[in-house]
Amino acid sequence: MSRSVNSAAPRFAVVGNPGNRRVGLFREAVRAAGLSPARVVSWLDVLNGAAVFLPGETVRIDSPGEDAEVERLLRGVEDPTRVEGSSRWYAQFTSAVREVARAVAGAGAVLLDGPDDIAVLFDKRLCHGVLAAAGVPVPASPTSGPGAPPVRGWADVRGLMAERGMPRVFVKPAHGSSASGVLAVETAGPGRVRATTSVERDGAGRLHNSLRVRRLTTEGEVAAIVDALAPDGLHVERWLPKASQRGRAADLRVVVVDGRATHAVVRTSRSPMTNLHLGGARGDLDEARAAVAAAGGSWRAALAVCERAGDAFPDTLCVGVDLLPSTGWRRFAVGEVNAFGDLLPRLTGLPGSGAEGLDTYAAQVAAVLNRAGNHRVDAAS
Repeated sequence: MSRSVNSAAPRFAVVGNPGNRRVGLFREAVRAAGLSPARVVSWLDVLNGAAVFLPGETVRIDSPGEDAEVERLLRGVEDPTRVEGSSRWYAQFTSAVREVARAVAGAGAVLLDGPDDIAVLFDKRLCHGVLAAAGVPVPASPTSGPGAPPVRGWADVRGLMAERGMPRVFVKPAHGSSASGVLAVETAGPGRVRATTSVERDGAGRLHNSLRVRRLTTEGEVAAIVDALAPDGLHVERWLPKASQRGRAADLRVVVVDGRATHAVVRTSRSPMTNLHLGGARGDLDEARAAVAAAGGSWRAALAVCERAGDAFPDTLCVGVDLLPSTGWRRFAVGEVNAFGDLLPRLTGLPGSGAEGLDTYAAQVAAVLNRAGNHRVDAAS
């Protein structure tokens, strides 16, 4: 990229785990923009009360994941593969984010990620309710919004499915991420239940998040996992039939930076979970756009749905939106909005997005520079 930067160029700090690839990619984007190196404030320092921010810094909050000690402090378990403890993780994490916000404000620095936004983004029930209230199309859910009933276990899930006429649902930990603990549940009459999930139970009944998607074929198996997850909070939503690409279920991750959809990737899978780390594969974006046009739909309108979802979190610079195309590629709904949904290495910006030639991290750096009004970051020709 070329750049024009004056002496008032921002100085970045990133709250993250040193050595993590997310932090490395962001720091590389800052370096490539010709700015001073981004200072790293470790999550361990934050959690131990030793984090320091400097006057005038622009502070980005990144994921606390992929560090065993940080995970132990947040979740309270020694094994980072454990699924239980997500409610404790949420309480500890959101408290830490609010401490970061207070410290940043006290130092006279600027925060790119609003603590209230993050608290909503990491509670699927709250997030679903906020999106629905903003007019964003979302799957029907009995567990979000005012007056939503508590989910105390499988009996409640089964009852909600019957009451709402939902034979196929996703059951998700309220505070989970990366499909950890998610079950895609199907019913076909009394006693006929099956589910797809990456959760595994060990001999002691503890739950672990594996990288292997598996099928549960009895109601007893499904009930045991749901009952174990329920104390941490559960979100239930209708399982919408997805579009397909080359015989595989397909959805999209769309990155929204400063209110604009800048990057998109198609994710395809033979299972209901399209997450790339669970065996999903990148699909063909041009093919998806052509399918939308052939169905009489609008690609621009699909991106606008994602931008509307991003607008629901006005104090956060960047979010990753999971966009669910319906069968036939004509209609779209938002499955989730992710605070840390920008890890898409080597993916460059969409045509007309203003981020052409930039990866997701460089686009965020450019957005901060452009906000200043006297900086410019352009894609390389």
